[in-house]
Amino acid sequence: MKRSKRYVANLEKIEKNRAYTPEEAVKLVKETSNAKFEGTVEIAMNLNLDTKKSDQQLRGAVVLPNGTGKEKKILVLAKGEQAKEAKEAGADFVGDMDLIQKIEQENWFDYDVIIATPEMMPSLGKIGKLLGPKGLMPNPKTGTVTTDTAKAVEETKKGKVNYRTDSFGNVHGVIGKANFDDNKLVENLKAFVEAIMKVKPSAVKGAYVKNISISSTMGPSVKLDLNSFDK
Repeated sequence: MKRSKRYVANLEKIEKNRAYTPEEAVKLVKETSNAKFEGTVEIAMNLNLDTKKSDQQLRGAVVLPNGTGKEKKILVLAKGEQAKEAKEAGADFVGDMDLIQKIEQENWFDYDVIIATPEMMPSLGKIGKLLGPKGLMPNPKTGTVTTDTAKAVEETKKGKVNYRTDSFGNVHGVIGKANFDDNKLVENLKAFVEAIMKVKPSAVKGAYVKNISISSTMGPSVKLDLNSFDK
């Protein structure tokens, strides 16, 4: 792939065989941000997992202390008191069968996250073929199937990031915007890594984390020193 002169110049600022501390890495990623718009900063972790085994397929969510820098539109599917609590917590759309029908009949996707109570899931499952490919299907592991709708809305608004291992044992996530204060990005980075460390499957033998790197939109990746994190 042919790279732009700007990308190549930014790449030269990063030492090939060096692993950086979180503080150094964040500073470098901001310096080498290659997008003309305000890009996001993403983390990639390569884990020692056998994803063919169900107990080593990680899926969950972490609430970043400083958010992601992106406002998310939230749809809550609930009835009665749980619907009322979701509205009070600031959900953008709240309803039950009426909104499920709207999704099915109008192909309505004017939201980023769906939170649903367990009682709504059988009806929601019937339109799973619409929601699944868009990554919108609620799941208990990410806290989007819950009876505490207010808490789920509040956490999402604060900056909850979902993660899921791919077939190669990689986990990706957004940890903020390139215009964030350095310290806030470092805090988000450490919070994400800590969350992944906590869900280490008991079956994993040897080193759990093989590699961690961060990058900005269209910018080169920066490798992190694994010893910078609590094991």
